[in-house]
Amino acid sequence: MRINFHGAAQTVTGSQHLLEINGSKLLLDCGLYQGHRNESNLRNRNFSYDPRSLDAVILSHAHIDHSGNLPNLVRQGFTGPIYATRATADLSDIMLRDSGHIQESDAAFLNKRLKGGETPVEPIYTMTDAEKVAGQFHSVEYKQGFEPIPGVTAQYFDAGHILGSAAVLLEINEKGRKIRFWFSGDIGRFKLPLLLDPVLPEPVDYLLMECTYGDKPHNDPGMAFDEFRQVVIKTIGRGGKVIIPAFAVGRTQEIVFYLNEMEARGDLKPIPVYVDSPLAVNTTDVFRRHPECFDEETRVFVRENKHPALEFKNLTYIRSVEESKALNERKDPMIIISASGMAETGRILHHLKNNIEDPRNTILIVSWQAPDTLGRHLADRDKRVRIFGEPYDVRAEVSTIGGMSGHAGQDLLIRYAATIKSQVKQVFLVHGEETPAQVLMAKLKEQSLREVYYPALHSSVEL
Repeated sequence: MRINFHGAAQTVTGSQHLLEINGSKLLLDCGLYQGHRNESNLRNRNFSYDPRSLDAVILSHAHIDHSGNLPNLVRQGFTGPIYATRATADLSDIMLRDSGHIQESDAAFLNKRLKGGETPVEPIYTMTDAEKVAGQFHSVEYKQGFEPIPGVTAQYFDAGHILGSAAVLLEINEKGRKIRFWFSGDIGRFKLPLLLDPVLPEPVDYLLMECTYGDKPHNDPGMAFDEFRQVVIKTIGRGGKVIIPAFAVGRTQEIVFYLNEMEARGDLKPIPVYVDSPLAVNTTDVFRRHPECFDEETRVFVRENKHPALEFKNLTYIRSVEESKALNERKDPMIIISASGMAETGRILHHLKNNIEDPRNTILIVSWQAPDTLGRHLADRDKRVRIFGEPYDVRAEVSTIGGMSGHAGQDLLIRYAATIKSQVKQVFLVHGEETPAQVLMAKLKEQSLREVYYPALHSSVEL
């Protein structure tokens, strides 16, 4: 048995881990690498293995850095099953189609700027390629055993990260040896809205675990909600708009549920709330189809208030461009939740352009912002920013809310691994930059976990 680390190794993106067992090949995740354009293009187009040689894929969840290169894998000849929870299969379908559309749009944009003799840019994959992936999904329930390759029984356990996210337990019989292997996927957090809490690992021989926030504990999500409520109430009280750049999958739905709770408790006076992102609207439709993924607190809220978790009287999901544009003509107080989460593309740019210079308004940053994005410039309190190439003075208030991350903080990561410290032989840390990984390695060694490794890209280990 061998594990090959072909993505999310010493970085946080492009998850791909290839297991070779009993002569078969099993891929855990097939994510897009997201980084500088040239490097991303090279990594994403070229696999470090022959896709035709794979026997099966097990997908932990639908985020693009875990699922986003599946269309290219299929395009290059992979014909086997792709296992996923039902919610992950449904989410992945809409997200991969959206990714294919972005690939095509980006290629078209670049080709318009080609000079004579330059080679036209081809998308990594198209919407048509993405649509083909759906035919290879095999949906599996949590805790339902399945056999992805001969000699291996797999089960999914709730990861509490996004809708349908899962950790994977593999029970492997290789030449008479019995091996238990746990892949964490992305680990969520306790007490997040909507979702069930993450399940801690069962006793295993090997643990493949994410370490995104290995150097940073998180504040309690309840504190984030209190801060969020205060910002919204203050802005509406002065007659302003609250503009929220939010990721379409997960974060948007959490915010909608927060606002639903606020209205139900009487914290928020009747005020229009708009979700203006086609992907977020489609994602919310998937959430509605999978109430089995909701936690008990959400179920109680729905029973007591007699309306769905992601719907309330003053909430509108915007579907058309015309409806979106009409919001910019209005000056009355409202809340607009729109993508992209880092304010780089999409309808959020129009809402920022039209509202950023009004001091009554608030731009509410609710997630981590990558360097050099518009969201980061706003979070860093730049006084002047460029939107669609034009300069704008930042006169609106900018507020940032910490503690909403969907990833486990350092404290839970330590607890996660320490749960199995008496049985585990080796721990492999992936999906994390070097500093968080090194800090977490030291912390785990203090917990008597001695065999902890941070594998390099394309390295392999025999188990």
